[in-house]
Order: sequence, then structure tokens, then C-alpha cells
Amino acid sequence: MKKRSKRILTFYTEQQVCFDNIQTASFSKSPLKPYLLMQRMKKKGLTSAFRFQSNFQPLKKEDFELAHTETYVHNVFNGEGNYRSNSLPWSKNLVHSVGFTNASLYEAKKHALLHPQTVCFAPVSGMHHAQPERGSGFCTFSGQVISAIKLYEEFGVSGAYFDLDGHFGNSIEDSRWFHPAIDLAIPKGCNINPTGTNESYVASFQKGLAHVGELIKAGKLHYVVFAHGADSHEDDDIGGGCDTKHWLLCAQLFSEWVNEISITIGKPLPVTLALFGGYRSDNYEAVLDLHLKSLMTCARIICEHPQRETLVIPKKTYMRSA
Repeated sequence: MKKRSKRILTFYTEQQVCFDNIQTASFSKSPLKPYLLMQRMKKKGLTSAFRFQSNFQPLKKEDFELAHTETYVHNVFNGEGNYRSNSLPWSKNLVHSVGFTNASLYEAKKHALLHPQTVCFAPVSGMHHAQPERGSGFCTFSGQVISAIKLYEEFGVSGAYFDLDGHFGNSIEDSRWFHPAIDLAIPKGCNINPTGTNESYVASFQKGLAHVGELIKAGKLHYVVFAHGADSHEDDDIGGGCDTKHWLLCAQLFSEWVNEISITIGKPLPVTLALFGGYRSDNYEAVLDLHLKSLMTCARIICEHPQRETLVIPKKTYMRSA
């Protein structure tokens, strides 16, 4: 079996970042998060665990229509109708960025599929609530659905999502009526969103790993995407009740599972990493550091990268509202 590449291949360009009005006028920092994460990664000296690919093209309008109605796509691109259904400030910069954000996920998944020895990373958020006819929950377009359908149409492959985000990733399920290929691209039961708190959250995640593992062994699934959504953390402004220890344990369990499955099937399992949610108005760097700690766990266990991080996640500095 081919050995894994030591570094995570990251599909990032500043063109996938929206700088206009996000820092000052948006509750969600998701459109800005790729840039903020790259800056945090550099500041903490963690870039040696990653290599970067910025030479990729944005998705086209017709790609978005794989997962969304022509009317909704038109509205977003032209600032008309329900273009603000994503609850984000609209700008031409935002429209430009989503083409690259969604392309980042697609290109990362495609590269991982064609070069399974390389773990790939799309530093993206704002996808898993978007619906065929509208945006929702700070999500404009469903890059999950778009990329899955494109890969199914191009290579006949099916995949699974492990989504740690504290809010159910409804985009996949809400798209099943819109494009019949989604049932083949991401089969029912393969959109794993763990529930519960601490031990029960981890147990829910492990149940999902076991289910997907059996389908991979049976040749029914061909790749996985692991989204490090940080708003399942107990200190998130709108999130769940999972402490740092148990939240990070999911990354460890996932990474060990990837290695075990790869040995079983006799080849590296294609793996793509993503970000998704996370909100802390008192200290947004804590969200970025959670993402980085989880990513570095994957780098250490799957890629056998020697560098260890020493990030400390601070508790909230104000009382949680009732």
C-alpha cells in the first residue's frame, strides 16, 4: 500500500475569501474564515504540515444549478429576489468568492480521489444549510451536493460526510428531491452528524464510523469528507455541549479509523478535510485554534507528520446566556 504524503494538500486562494463587510457587518465570519485560518496557521508556526494549491478555477453558474434552481442562482449572482436568504451581507466580492469556495471543496475531493495517498483540505465553511431554492444559516450554495454530484457524474463514485458542526447539515437531505443523482453520490445514511454531549456525542460519531466503514469494505463508498465544525463545542455562541477533550477525540478516532480502513481495503482511503461552523464573539481565535488542533490531529495520525501543536483553547470570558 502506498504511504501517505506527510503534508496535507490545501486548496486555498484569497479569491475564495470575502473581505467586504464580513468583519464588521456579519455575525458569521465564514466568508472570511479561510483567510483568518491561514493567518493563524502562519502565526502559530503550523504551515509545515500543509502544502498549498492555489491554481484552480471557480465553479461556473451551471455547476451551481446541479444543486440549486436557476432562479436562485440568478438571484445570488445579481443581488435580486431572495439573494439575502443566506443572512450574509451581499457584495460582488461575496459572489466572486463563492465560485472559488465551492471549487476548493470540489478540487480537494477530486485530487484526493485521484491521488488517495494525499490527504486534501478545503478550508471552507458556509455550505451545509443551503437548499435548492434558497440559502440558509449563513450558507449560500451547497458545495457538498455540487461536488458530490460532479464526482459521481465524472467517476461514478459515492462518498460520505462526517460533519461535526453543531447544527444538522440539512443541505444534503433537503436536496434529495431536487437532483436524483444525490442518492447515488451520497447514499442515505451517509451524512453523519453526531448528536449528544461529550461521551454520547463521541458514541454517536463512532456509530457513524462503523456504518460507513462497512459500506467502504463492501465497495459501496469510495471516499470520505471530514468537516471540523467547531460549533458543537460547549463554548460556542450558538453551539452544542461538547467539551474540548471529547470534541478533539472525534478527530483522533476518525484518523485511526481511516488508517484501519485503509489497511483493510489494501489502499489509502481518499480523505478530504473541511471546516464548517464556529462562532465566538469574545474570542474568534479560539474557533480557529479548535479547527487547527483537529487538523493537526489528522496530520499527525494519518500523514504521520512529526510536528505537534501546543494550542490552548480558552474558556469564554463572559457568562453564557440562559
